Amino acid sequence: MDEKQQGSCPVKRSKIGGQALIEGVMMKGPHKGAMACRLPDGTIDLETWDISSKKAWYRKTPFIRGVYSFIVSMKEGYSCLMKSAEKQMTEEELAEEEQQTKFEQWLEEKCGEKLMNGIMVAGMVLGMVMAIALFFFLPKWIVALIKPLTANRIIQSFAEGVVKIVVFIAYMAFTGLMKDIRRTYEYHGAEHKTIACHEAGLELTVENVRKQVRLHPRCGTSFIFLVLFINILAMCLVPFTIPWQRFLCSICLLPLTMGISFESIQFAGRSDGFIAKILSWPGLQIQRITTKEPDDKQIEVAIAAMKPCIPENPEDDKW
Repeated sequence: MDEKQQGSCPVKRSKIGGQALIEGVMMKGPHKGAMACRLPDGTIDLETWDISSKKAWYRKTPFIRGVYSFIVSMKEGYSCLMKSAEKQMTEEELAEEEQQTKFEQWLEEKCGEKLMNGIMVAGMVLGMVMAIALFFFLPKWIVALIKPLTANRIIQSFAEGVVKIVVFIAYMAFTGLMKDIRRTYEYHGAEHKTIACHEAGLELTVENVRKQVRLHPRCGTSFIFLVLFINILAMCLVPFTIPWQRFLCSICLLPLTMGISFESIQFAGRSDGFIAKILSWPGLQIQRITTKEPDDKQIEVAIAAMKPCIPENPEDDKW
C-alpha cells in the first residue's frame, strides 16, 4: 500500500519520543522513560525510570535548549543502546564475561560505575569525532580539490553541502545493508508507527499500529538533515576558502545550527502549514532509508516501551 494511504490522521501531537535500540525501543514521555527489548529467549524485558518535570532555564530557552537536548539525547541514547546490547548476550557469553582476571576484578572494585561512565563518555566522544570528520571535514577536503568550486564562497558552501548530504545518505543506505542495522531500522519504524497510533487516538494494539505510517516529522533523522542543511546556509557567510579554516568555522557554528534545527523541528512537529511541510519533506524522504516496516513482534516491543510513558493526565501529553 502507498505510504500516503496508510495510517490515521493525528487527533493530537504527543510529547512522547523515542529511539530504536538493538532488538528494542526506548521511549520518553513527560514523566516516565522506558526501554523494552526482545530477549534471546523471546520474552520482552522492560525497564522504566522517572523523568524530572522541573525545567532549568537552559531547557526552556529557545536555541539553547536545542543544544542541551541533543547532548542529553546522545548520552541517554548511547547508554540505552549499550544496555540493549548487553541484554542480547546468551548465558554462555555471560558466563565467559564473569570469568574475569584478577586485574579486571580489582579494576571493577576500585572504579566500578566511574569506569563504565568513562568508557561510555569515551565511546560518545569517539563517535562524535568520527561523525565530525565524516560529515564536516571530508566534504570540505573533497571540494577543495576541485579548484573552480573554491573561487566563490557561496558556490563552495553549496558544493560542500551537496557532498555532505550525499555522504550522509550513502552512509545511512550502506549501513542499512547490514543485517543488524536493518533490524534496528525496523525497530525505528515500529517506534514511529506506535507513536503515530497513539497520536491518532487509537488503542495500542499490533493491528492498529501496523496500519500507521513509519515516517514522522519529529524524527532525529530529520533533525540531523536540518543541521547539515542549515550549516550550508551559515557557511555561505564565512569569508574563508581554505579547508581547515572553514572546518573550524563550521564546528564553531554547530551550536547555532543545532539550535535553529531544533526550533525548526519543533515548529514542523506542531504545524500542518505549508512551511512546516517544506521543512519536514527532506527528512521524511531520508526516513524511507532509516526506517523499515517492522514485523508484529517488533511492534509488540514498541508498544511495551510506549505504554509506561503515557501520562495519566492527557493534558500533560499535549505538544
